[in-house]
Amino acid sequence: MDMAKYRQVFIEESAEHLAEMSSALLQLEKNLADSEAIDLIFRMAHSIKGMAASLEYDSITQVSHGLEDRMQEVRRAGRVANPEELALLFRGLDRLESMVEVIRSKGEMPPPDPALAAVLTNRLDPPPPEVPSAEPAVTASAQDAAKKKAQTSIR
Repeated sequence: MDMAKYRQVFIEESAEHLAEMSSALLQLEKNLADSEAIDLIFRMAHSIKGMAASLEYDSITQVSHGLEDRMQEVRRAGRVANPEELALLFRGLDRLESMVEVIRSKGEMPPPDPALAAVLTNRLDPPPPEVPSAEPAVTASAQDAAKKKAQTSIR
């Protein structure tokens, strides 16, 4: 397989997808609920993820998958939650652009960015292992009693 040929196709198509994502993000700046822009960003992230995975560009696959996951949540919500989330989407776009540029200019795999991928998918560092508590565990029947008491006090 002629990897140089496939790499060039990847670079060209990714550049087009990233330009479309950039335009769509600019639309979202004006209207956080622009469904066409939301769908476009989702599709472009999905396409980049698929192309990167087929060429084993794992670092790009990871970030584009995170962006795709985030956009799926945005689609479910029907809007970008707030300007901070929009800034995170722009950060994902910027990172993908720089990763594709590394492939274009150096012909090598860009370094991974697991922290950004995790933030995009709302998966931050895994929680620390549970430390057993010195307090006795609350039983299910105790929880049920507390719920009933709370419900009767509301009435």
